[in-house]
Amino acid sequence: MPFLIHRLSRFFRLRLRGWRLPLAVAVFVFLTSWLAMALVEPAGAEIAAPGTYWWYFLVTSATVGYGDVFPVSTGGRLVGLYVIVGGIVTLTLLFTQLAAALQSIRGRRLRGVVPLDLSDHVVLLGYWPGRTERIVAELTAEGRFQVALCAWGDVPENPFPDQPAVHFVRGDLTHEDVMNRACVQRARTAVIDGRDDNETLAIAVAVDHANPGIHLVAAVRDLGRRENLRYVNGGVQVVQWHMPFLLTEEATDPGITQIYNDLMSSGGHGNTYSLRVPTGFPHRTFGDCQTHFGRTFGATVLAVRGRDGLVVSPPWETPVTEGTTLYYVAGRRIEDRLLAAGR
Repeated sequence: MPFLIHRLSRFFRLRLRGWRLPLAVAVFVFLTSWLAMALVEPAGAEIAAPGTYWWYFLVTSATVGYGDVFPVSTGGRLVGLYVIVGGIVTLTLLFTQLAAALQSIRGRRLRGVVPLDLSDHVVLLGYWPGRTERIVAELTAEGRFQVALCAWGDVPENPFPDQPAVHFVRGDLTHEDVMNRACVQRARTAVIDGRDDNETLAIAVAVDHANPGIHLVAAVRDLGRRENLRYVNGGVQVVQWHMPFLLTEEATDPGITQIYNDLMSSGGHGNTYSLRVPTGFPHRTFGDCQTHFGRTFGATVLAVRGRDGLVVSPPWETPVTEGTTLYYVAGRRIEDRLLAAGR
């Protein structure tokens, strides 16, 4: 019997695929065993009755064996053995098919061809080995966001298979299909890190078409392309490509790019300056300096440089001695005479 089952399973495997094979084996074993049981058991035996045999077949093939119904003849016991082997074969085929189905789904997810089911997430469009790893690490550092990484077709599978917060989509980043699979229409932020500025502009068009209200961040080589991107999306935040940390900061804290741009622009509303604390300056802690600069000059002290080096946003009790350099943001430079007058 085991040899017969093996030959039959091989025969069916060549002609039946998927879930039909275990079903075909189960039906075949059920019908043949029922016929054999009816032939070898005594006439009128309860086990061969149509209303009873299905129950016997089920518990026997599953190797449970309640014992409420059982064959009494030697031939019937051999048929029962056949049912047990057939059940094991059927379960093996069933679990093999289930494992193959799960593996197929996982493989498709790794290859980035399965549509995602995300919302309020960050979509990162573009993959650069090394650079993207740093960006993703910063985006997921606080566990606040799920990230949908969209890469070009030459990236064969998810570069972050062991990070559950990073999902993968592969394809033409300017195509509507990628926008749909990455759930751009339900995303909170899209970060574009294209291969060149022309591609970045094309991706921005696709993203804006999928979700006009999305918070859009784009890295460019030439900041002169900012106006072109603003034709696509008036609220786009543009950063220079060689400053990837700004991409993640803008993605997690919208609007921070504008602050950086304002600080780095000579025509901004707040410029950065520095000064050395003069002799006799009465404010001896960072907190005192912060309060004095704010009330007197409308300025904000950002950092101090003393004997221990540069410290950005130090504790308020940090000592400020003579000769310490203070870095501050203000509408204009504070003249030495005004600083001396405020002692």
